[in-house]
Amino acid sequence: MPNLVTHVCGTRKATLNEMGMREMQARAFDARNARYLLIKAPPASGKSRALMYIGLDKIVNQGLKKVIVAVPERSIGNSFKTTPLKPSGFFTDWLVTPKYNLTTSGGGQKTVAVAEFLTSDEAVLVCTHATLRFAYEKLGAAAFAGCAVAIDEFHHTSADVGSKLGELVRGLIADGRSHIVAMTGSYFRGDTMPVLRPEDENRFMHVTYTYYEQLASYQYLKKLGIGYHFYSESYIKAIEEVLDLSMKTIIHIPSVNSAESPKGKNEQVDDLLEFIAGGDASRVIRDTASGFYHVTRTDGSVLKVADLVDDSPYRETVLASLRKVEKRDDLDIIIALGMAKEGFDWIWCEHVLTVGYRNSMTEVIQIIGRATRDAEGKTHAQFTNLVAEPLEEQSAVTEAVNNMLKAISVSLIMEQVLAPNFNFKTKIPESPVPEPAPGVPLYIKGLQEPSTDRVKQIVEEQLDELKVDIIQNPLIRLVMNQPEVYTPAEINTQIVPMVIAKRYPDLTESQVNEVRHAVLLDLNFKNAVSPEPGDPNPTTNGELETKHEGENVLIKLAKKFVNLDELSIDLIDSINPFEHAYEILSKNLDERILRTIHGNIAAARLPMSDEEAAMLWPSVKAFFQSRGREPNLNAPDPREQRLAHALSIIRNAKRERSSG
Repeated sequence: MPNLVTHVCGTRKATLNEMGMREMQARAFDARNARYLLIKAPPASGKSRALMYIGLDKIVNQGLKKVIVAVPERSIGNSFKTTPLKPSGFFTDWLVTPKYNLTTSGGGQKTVAVAEFLTSDEAVLVCTHATLRFAYEKLGAAAFAGCAVAIDEFHHTSADVGSKLGELVRGLIADGRSHIVAMTGSYFRGDTMPVLRPEDENRFMHVTYTYYEQLASYQYLKKLGIGYHFYSESYIKAIEEVLDLSMKTIIHIPSVNSAESPKGKNEQVDDLLEFIAGGDASRVIRDTASGFYHVTRTDGSVLKVADLVDDSPYRETVLASLRKVEKRDDLDIIIALGMAKEGFDWIWCEHVLTVGYRNSMTEVIQIIGRATRDAEGKTHAQFTNLVAEPLEEQSAVTEAVNNMLKAISVSLIMEQVLAPNFNFKTKIPESPVPEPAPGVPLYIKGLQEPSTDRVKQIVEEQLDELKVDIIQNPLIRLVMNQPEVYTPAEINTQIVPMVIAKRYPDLTESQVNEVRHAVLLDLNFKNAVSPEPGDPNPTTNGELETKHEGENVLIKLAKKFVNLDELSIDLIDSINPFEHAYEILSKNLDERILRTIHGNIAAARLPMSDEEAAMLWPSVKAFFQSRGREPNLNAPDPREQRLAHALSIIRNAKRERSSG
């Protein structure tokens, strides 16, 4: 299968310390005494077991009584099942009794079970975010005194006053008698809100582990490919070009409301099963014991397929069977809609095939993480996004995908990113391509004339009032005072639409987007927005700076952000057409390039001259001699970050001299 980007893995051998911990887990364990700990590490890096080590230490050595682990959905709970740790050198095992693993079945009085656990002699409970929220609402923060509350996929928390999970976190912090361990592979959200309020985030000790560090230590997995493939007809007809049935695969079908969806969700599953069976639906038989489909291929081999789209009573049977998967041959394919994304653990998964463009960078990173777990016999992992061919010329699509690859790469090294916001319109086969509107720059993708008289009225008559609403919005004012709170992408694609929707509640989502384009374009050309005369709370800087960033119009309120255009890497080589789809090919992106990208970002955030780097070189060497390792850009110590940045500058200068 051709790849768009290939990450080369396994450049250094993974080692375990005397307690059986991998590098990331040891780094997190070093911070185990923190009352509030935030672990930012890629999917498949070992966060679940890191939590086990930390939680058990809090019980045995720090005086806490219990550990509560909360996951966003029940299928993730299996990652925290009973795990023997003593054979690897740790001082005790992670034990979860079936009664207090509340993710193993649906229904039941789970809030009551949490209350019983808090007064029992048991030490560990696993539940969903929802169960934890309900228990907190009923019992209050005081009931969790002496507990370590671990929240997996912490980006589900929000600083918004209406966030129940955020309210829980803030309540536990205010009470002050609990510890919190927060874990996430993507510390950014898909809405207007930051994960934590600044005053709360400052209480947390941060542990960061980047994707290139993880890739370098893999034992079996050697390559990770990322591919964008475009098709002109139904995705069912094009999927044969990208679906390798010899690979263990998770297929995420599109929402029934998306442009890529040809029919209902269950009908899509039926079509996929029939395709896998070589066009013969009679070869598809459901095993009643496991709930899996057994699909006989034309060569006589049988594939086991789990359907997580089906919401019939078979759903519980399938979920229970997935928790019992222990060998490579137990399962071949999972078909899902909204499940099997974040936190889902199927270590033999080699390929995640996602139909339909994903606007959320968080979702993309989480999906990629489903295939990046290291497992014996697994040498290659693949992420494929199969998308309806857009209306734009291939050159524009190539540029857009190149930016998306930059965004993915930056996200994989745990840096905040200005994620591209593409609004491509799907191409209708054999339809003429309309000419761009006069005077409209070609690089503003998705710009279109108002679709209704209502939108046209707002654009022509009410933009000035709308801009005043935007400048007066409390979130915009917050960014002016604390510019690191939001990225420009969040301002553009989340806060501004929220203001529009609040002012015009009668507009549909697509109409809000049309108004958003218009107001941002207007801001860009006029380059300033001032409050109305007599505004009781005038802005301190008097204007909003705006500019183009790729295809976005940005309101630049943050002082620093990752600008994709400043990352001068071209990841695209060519376009490879085939029968039902075309794919964009690219150069390889290996561990060294990811490290270089990280160094470039650090250079923008932590300016340093060549002279200062040279001055710090003796300190870099002394650090290596005393610690036995290089300084790390992700270290919590600002001094170590500075030394790592100096090392990056020195190495870049050496490469430039060698190439010159």
